[in-house]
Amino acid sequence: MNRVDSQIPPAAAELQPGNGRMTLLLIAGIPVIVVLAASWMWYFVANGQLDLVGALGTSNRGQLVQPPRQATEAGWQDASGEAFATGESAMWTLVIPQRGGNCDAACEQRLYEVRQIHMALGKEMGRAQRLMITDAPLDAISLDVAELSDQRPLPDSFSAYVEREQRGMSLWHASEGNFETMFSEYAEYPDSWYVMDPAGWVMMRYDRSVSYKDVISDLKFLMKNSNG
Repeated sequence: MNRVDSQIPPAAAELQPGNGRMTLLLIAGIPVIVVLAASWMWYFVANGQLDLVGALGTSNRGQLVQPPRQATEAGWQDASGEAFATGESAMWTLVIPQRGGNCDAACEQRLYEVRQIHMALGKEMGRAQRLMITDAPLDAISLDVAELSDQRPLPDSFSAYVEREQRGMSLWHASEGNFETMFSEYAEYPDSWYVMDPAGWVMMRYDRSVSYKDVISDLKFLMKNSNG
């Protein structure tokens, strides 16, 4: 009968207690390393010190806002004077800036188009909201159009228009200076509107040069690849 070799095979040696503890420590440390690396990277992106998109490339159709702008620092207030905050139920936000208190045909058309984009998100619609930001007093905004973009009956006031045609959209006031800082592209591109992420960063700009389908594609991509 052949003698059984009592020496531990190499494969078994790899499973000794010391090696097992080291493996567990490495596995447990991976999530911490990932979180720290992501936080570090986002800090430098947000402060304009790292052009991550430029380095990696992007397929988005909108114009990236670089560095992104934090809405909670923009001094926005609602009709009751409450300051804007992302809150616990933060969502992706479609932000429509409007200079002055006169919502003319261009203003109404932009509100209509952004509403249609929101609705076209389908099952993802509940993960987004719409905000209109103006530097005019909220109670002094007027609707100055001959007809609505969808030819529905014309409301007799802007507040009636929002209640009936823009249900769910909230209104916020910004000082003239804060408006210019947050929406610096508005003077050159008055048809602009923006996307804000769930953490309150205004990070993407669109105007009418971007097709409806491309905007939807961008938004669905952002939602699919985020936890917000």
